[in-house]
Amino acid sequence: MSYARMLCVGLIGVTGRLVEVEADLSVGLPAVVLTGLPDTALHEARDRVRAAVVNSGCDWPNRRITVNLLPAALPKHGSGFDLAIAAALLAGAGELPAGPLEGVLVLGELGLDGTVRPVRGVLPMVAAAAQAGVTRVVVPLANAREATVVPGVTVRAVDSLRRLVDFVRGADRLLDPPVESSPPVPAGPDLADVAGQRLGRYALEIAAAGGHHLVLFGPPGAGKTMLAERLPSLLPALSDEAALEVTALQSIAGVLPPDSGLVRRPPYQAPHHSSSLASLIGGGGGLARPGALSLAHRGVLFLDEAPEISRATLQALREPLESGRVVLARARGTTEYPARAQLVLAANPCPCATTDRCCTCSPLVRRRYLARLSGPLLDRIDIKIDLLPMRAAQLMTTQAPAESSVAVAARVLRAREAAAERWAVGGWRVNAEVPGPQLRRAPWLLPARDTAALRNALDRGTVSARGFDRVLRLAWTIADLDGRDRPGEEDVAEALQLRTGEAGPAAAAADRPQPASHGFGPVADSAIGPAGSAVPR
Repeated sequence: MSYARMLCVGLIGVTGRLVEVEADLSVGLPAVVLTGLPDTALHEARDRVRAAVVNSGCDWPNRRITVNLLPAALPKHGSGFDLAIAAALLAGAGELPAGPLEGVLVLGELGLDGTVRPVRGVLPMVAAAAQAGVTRVVVPLANAREATVVPGVTVRAVDSLRRLVDFVRGADRLLDPPVESSPPVPAGPDLADVAGQRLGRYALEIAAAGGHHLVLFGPPGAGKTMLAERLPSLLPALSDEAALEVTALQSIAGVLPPDSGLVRRPPYQAPHHSSSLASLIGGGGGLARPGALSLAHRGVLFLDEAPEISRATLQALREPLESGRVVLARARGTTEYPARAQLVLAANPCPCATTDRCCTCSPLVRRRYLARLSGPLLDRIDIKIDLLPMRAAQLMTTQAPAESSVAVAARVLRAREAAAERWAVGGWRVNAEVPGPQLRRAPWLLPARDTAALRNALDRGTVSARGFDRVLRLAWTIADLDGRDRPGEEDVAEALQLRTGEAGPAAAAADRPQPASHGFGPVADSAIGPAGSAVPR
């Protein structure tokens, strides 16, 4: 027999396509020809496969070998085709019977010594094969645990080409996926570590409950980074569907730990402010790879020192924040990645980043500095908060510690469950995902008396039409946290203050009655100025 074929999978973004690896051996000068739009890494498979076959104790056929990857018009990239190419070539040469691997998905990269190494994107590859009706897969040992996440598929693992050859010949067996449980994930930072900043803590709770974007302004040391780092600890564990999406993205990016199962904790990405556009949004040669925005899917993307990030990079966030996906067009094709992450921006009030008493920046310099955060980008941010400098009394207090992440996360979970039940018909999970027209028609349309201030703000130009809908979403989240079915006038007014950045330091504490579980006093401690009086806004 001079022809054989094996099954493999090619990835375009997070979407897999079943690929048939054909091998034909004919009379002619010894050579290996690889067709089917392979990239550079796949072109080099000819040399890797040859060395692996010889070093595994098999004879290399000295004939003209043509390897074709079907469908030929689909771009192929990566080294995950190595094992399938080697198996098809040996079956075509008569070294192996093709029957045992008929209809079996074969994935893996080959080392020159014949070892089978892990590859990126095994989870979406196996999921695509399962959708195409494949029920048996062979993957590298380090990827076996990841592949078992896909239901309805029998997974076997290999650590070398020699083991696969012996299995097909009936002289050995394949390996079972490891069953050892993953080490426990260490607990993240706790919200109880944040001193003071009650308004910031309350804004963080609202953002977590409704999936809203957040921007924090304030001097160095005010707690902007501490608050942002603790937002993931307030989010519920990922559902099965979301966990599959997040795990697949991490697998494609190559950041999924070996022998890892589903990722259940919301991801957290905090790229440096000097990061490039491609590293944040996605990019790279050939077909684009996911960036930090996609890796934060269903989690948090934190951009510290936001005004220091290049303007083009920040502007590229505008479309993904609206659509929840990133579409990257390249010469070799278009790649799409999900990107429904919560964005948290942090910024100092001016370039010198000192206290108001020591600041030497003119009002024009301050305006220019904050103007690096463009209006269209800030218009997509739901909550804007000014954090005041910390005082010694707040850091050295002997009172009981503030609420922990566990206590706040319980309220967030209840609010999210209420929102999910309310929007179940539309398939939306959090209030931030609900389209604006849905909120402006019955039965969810709020009475005119409750939205009078919001409508006046729209007519005056204080908020845009997009901001109008975002205020309504915030109001629904505030009502969910309080356990009420619908928001009222006070909720809309508070949401408008949070949206426009005009929320006073005591907005979360005194202006609106709070349940005892919220832990806010009559006046938030962030409202105390140097002389003990309320700081003017």
